[in-house]
Amino acid sequence: MRLVYPASILFAYRDLAALKFEPRWRQVIAVIKTKGSAEMKSVLKSLALCAATFALVGTSGAQERVVNVYNWSDYIDESILADFTKETGIKVVYDVFDSNEILETKLLAGGTGYDVVVPSGVFLARQIQAGVFQPLDKSKLPNSVNMWDSVLDRTATYDPGHKYSINYMWGTTGIGYNTKAVKERLGEEISSWDVIFDPEKLAKLKDCGVHVLDAPAELIPAALNHLGKNPDSKDKDDIAAAEALLEKIRPNVQKFHSSEYINALANGDICVAVGWSGDVFQARDRAAEAKAGVEIGYAIPKKGALMWFDQMAIPADAKNVEEAHIFLNYIMKPEVIAKASNYVFYANGNKASQPLLDKEVTGDPAIYPDAATLEKLYITTPYDARTQRVVTRAWTKVKTGQ
Repeated sequence: MRLVYPASILFAYRDLAALKFEPRWRQVIAVIKTKGSAEMKSVLKSLALCAATFALVGTSGAQERVVNVYNWSDYIDESILADFTKETGIKVVYDVFDSNEILETKLLAGGTGYDVVVPSGVFLARQIQAGVFQPLDKSKLPNSVNMWDSVLDRTATYDPGHKYSINYMWGTTGIGYNTKAVKERLGEEISSWDVIFDPEKLAKLKDCGVHVLDAPAELIPAALNHLGKNPDSKDKDDIAAAEALLEKIRPNVQKFHSSEYINALANGDICVAVGWSGDVFQARDRAAEAKAGVEIGYAIPKKGALMWFDQMAIPADAKNVEEAHIFLNYIMKPEVIAKASNYVFYANGNKASQPLLDKEVTGDPAIYPDAATLEKLYITTPYDARTQRVVTRAWTKVKTGQ
């Protein structure tokens, strides 16, 4: 009887021989040549099992590289993720959130499953103190030379020495509005926080829809600023004053939400939203593309507004730290972050990217404010644990009306 060896066995023999298992396999082949049919079948089964085992070992050794990213909704050109995978071979698993509070809850609970997250500066500072991030390995981030000193100086307030984070985007919290609907009801376009914080004025806009960010760390400072107080105040009485002001406007607010206002503005479902600058610009562009007669404007109120920073960081429990650093370094390539800014209409902290930005981005003072506007912008610092509890209770009362 002529023996026919399955190809899988011969390939297994060849590969294992290359791994210096030749003496053992030569003995097996010798057994095959000398034993009878029944014994030979048993040997062949054993060889097939060895071949399968070898294949599994080979597969596990070539495990797919991945980076798990948790970012804000509507906050990147998704082709950037595909380009990253094409260039590095690392797959991006990309999830989104729409509030800092959601992200913080996951981080403080531990075991997020993410390798890169994007908290805003105030939250980042508090989370650094809680030990939820790991220090960056700067030797793996050569593109950090592209970052902008002006932004680095401000973000150092939250992350001294930038030990834990890099800047992704920055912007302002202002007022997005339907220009036609607002002018019909108020007789003018928006330039002041009075439209939001004066209950009589806001009541005139109730019928066309008002949305407000579900973000106490931004709305309470805005209320304090409007009242002529320090927007970064941690004083309980000040916070109570802000709460009282916000409760007065509550009956005129259709919804507190941090992402739905984009499409709601674009579709003409609402006429006013307290929102983030780039989100409003996305709404403006979607409205223009729809050609339904909706025109969206954005105002940085003349009394000033919050200047915020979104930072990329690596959680302490990240599983793919090497891949996370590769992703951060990729994001800091000028052409990559420019593509992101051109898509989301947010300013970024990468100086080298500015020549690559569209003129409608760099030329818009609402995105890249001029010196006079920058003078009016304020930043805030983290609440301590006790103050945070006060703020959380106040905001719950504002949202629920109870």
